[in-house]
Amino acid sequence: MTMAARLRAPGWYRAALGLPAGFGIGMGIDVAIRALYGWHPLVDWTALVTVGLISTPFGFLVGIGCFDYWFRWASGAPTVPEDHSGHGARTWRDYFRVNTDHKVIGLQYICTTFFFFVAGGVMAMVMRAELAAPGTQFVSPNTFNGLFSVHASLMIFLFIIPVFAGIANYVIPLMIGAPDMAFPRLNALSYWLLPVAGIMMLLSFLAPGGSFSTGWTAYAPLSDHMPLGQTFFNVAVQFAGASSIATALNFLVTIITMRAPGMTFWRMPLLVWANFTTSLLVVIATPFIAGSQFFVLFDRSLGMHFFDPSRSGDVLMYQHVFWFYSHPAVYIMMLPGFGIVSEVISTHARKPIFGYRMMAFSLMAIVVLGFTVWAHHMFVSGMFPWLRVPMMLTTMLIAVPTGIKIFSWLATLWRGVIHLRTPMLFALGFITMFTLGGISGIMLAVIPFDIHVSDTYFVVAHIHYVLFGGSVFTIFAGIYHWFPKMTGRMYDETLGRIHFWLSFVFFNLTFGPMHLVGIDGMPRRVADYAHQYATLNAIISISAFIFGLSFLLFVYNIVASWRHGPAAEGNPWRAHTLEWQVSSPPPIFNFDDVPTVVGGPYEYGVPGAVHGVFKEKEPVAAGTTAAAGVAE
Repeated sequence: MTMAARLRAPGWYRAALGLPAGFGIGMGIDVAIRALYGWHPLVDWTALVTVGLISTPFGFLVGIGCFDYWFRWASGAPTVPEDHSGHGARTWRDYFRVNTDHKVIGLQYICTTFFFFVAGGVMAMVMRAELAAPGTQFVSPNTFNGLFSVHASLMIFLFIIPVFAGIANYVIPLMIGAPDMAFPRLNALSYWLLPVAGIMMLLSFLAPGGSFSTGWTAYAPLSDHMPLGQTFFNVAVQFAGASSIATALNFLVTIITMRAPGMTFWRMPLLVWANFTTSLLVVIATPFIAGSQFFVLFDRSLGMHFFDPSRSGDVLMYQHVFWFYSHPAVYIMMLPGFGIVSEVISTHARKPIFGYRMMAFSLMAIVVLGFTVWAHHMFVSGMFPWLRVPMMLTTMLIAVPTGIKIFSWLATLWRGVIHLRTPMLFALGFITMFTLGGISGIMLAVIPFDIHVSDTYFVVAHIHYVLFGGSVFTIFAGIYHWFPKMTGRMYDETLGRIHFWLSFVFFNLTFGPMHLVGIDGMPRRVADYAHQYATLNAIISISAFIFGLSFLLFVYNIVASWRHGPAAEGNPWRAHTLEWQVSSPPPIFNFDDVPTVVGGPYEYGVPGAVHGVFKEKEPVAAGTTAAAGVAE
């Protein structure tokens, strides 16, 4: 292929050309508008970078090929017959281009988000090195502020939320008997928006004045007056949010319209229920954080005063809008994990889920109640005092559906035939860590206690018990559980168990003591602290380093097993759900015959129970071979 042909075809050559072209178009628009209004100077680099942060990524996305089909359709060009050349992975190169196969997109999501997880983890290690002793060791206070801000933003917007989307992208269509997602091209675009957002956040370190340093909350009016690096955050969140919304809409349409015959809502696996409810949360809540960051961007770039108190701006309004998204976002980061744990526990304990329908109802209850608790983050903000009491009560109330799930998992484990494989270990670790995080959450709901520990390390401990001991433990459980399905290989069980125990022990040694220093008054988000906290901080930092190194075992296990692990059976766990009834990895279009669902997904130990059957095949009793094409 000639260079001219490569530049015309979608791919990395055209993407490399699209980057400067996008910046050039943005620069032209900016200079033209400034000339039209008579603003001087015509070339203002702050304005150019702001516009370029929007136009340059679109140049890349057009170049890589995300919009080719839609541009052709919009121009009225003749329809090109679908040859499926952009669907499925036949070589490793197919993972580095725009692909419409949900399985390829799922792996793209997972690998990309783990890259940002490592980047955020390295920043955490630098912070713990700085905090190992009082005083200044390695970084300045401003750099420290940038590190914890980018760390938190990457972990939330570029790891936890999208990695769940990646796992679901791979698994959900298979679970419901669909050949793909409802909108494959939108699915591809939603993935490619993600690395754009993450790279933008990392590049903020190169901006004059350093990276954004207002935390992942980016409170105004502080964020209105920060250096240029703050704009990188404002724009990156828009790309990450657009990715989330596009993915959520895709999941909703796929789950509602593409279930296999017989797959009623009450026969859906709980992971499907979890992603259905999560998608509702994303679609409803994410526009609010987009709005909050647009308002800040307008304040910074266009001289507006939404949050400027000297110009009748409303400072508290930023927090209300931000937290109206960001507390539901906690459940966006938790509900998919609840679904994963339900699949893992039922499969590896060989028992039906206890209270299946109540588990589904509790997911819906969390969606509704999640929008009633946002102001418990604002007990010390100066908002109306009377609002604090109802927010305290709703915060306590939302523990009820969460408690239902925990008791259901424990009841499922009761007298089960428990196989303590790596996925099950991480699921059990999740129950322990999330319960502890939930207890500290109830404590934070109590107004006097919240006022006492507000902005201390107690809050840091709480959010990590919920989002790392909770969400990330479920992510590891899901990766290990579906690794054979995704790769066709088995992981090393011994290394997996060592990874779990190192993670479990040193996670608690890292974040457990933070409760103590927090109650004693050690403030968070500061690079230095009083000498009275030195001993516990040394223990925390040493534990954090070992905890971080334990992740290398996971990376080695996954990479080595993917390349050289023993071949996996189609259904190594003897699971009942549909994704395990095809080869590992699955065929490009998932099923040779459309399955028909005839029973529930968790009927382990029930004589004669069958979840689904394939065309022209007779159902067989659960526990017998599925080699004849029967989904047990």
